[in-house]
Amino acid sequence: MRYSTQVKPISYLKANAAEVLLQLAEQREPLVITQNGEAKAVIQDVASYEETQETLSLLKILALGNQEIEAGKITLVSDVVARLRAKQAGR
Repeated sequence: MRYSTQVKPISYLKANAAEVLLQLAEQREPLVITQNGEAKAVIQDVASYEETQETLSLLKILALGNQEIEAGKITLVSDVVARLRAKQAGR
């Protein structure tokens, strides 16, 4: 995705807010807003934002898991299964 095609000045956003919101929802691509020729903000539709947040959360979980593996904080599957079976047998 090329963000350079989705760049608008803040004056465009002010004059066409409703149209911009419809376009965001339909195209599901973020829009870069500029002020005085500089990129100042990025706006996107809510569904895309939520997907991004979910993806970031999953990546964070994976990163934490990798850190635990590197630190040697692992448990063998066979040990987990044995503990679960022992727990279930104790009922």
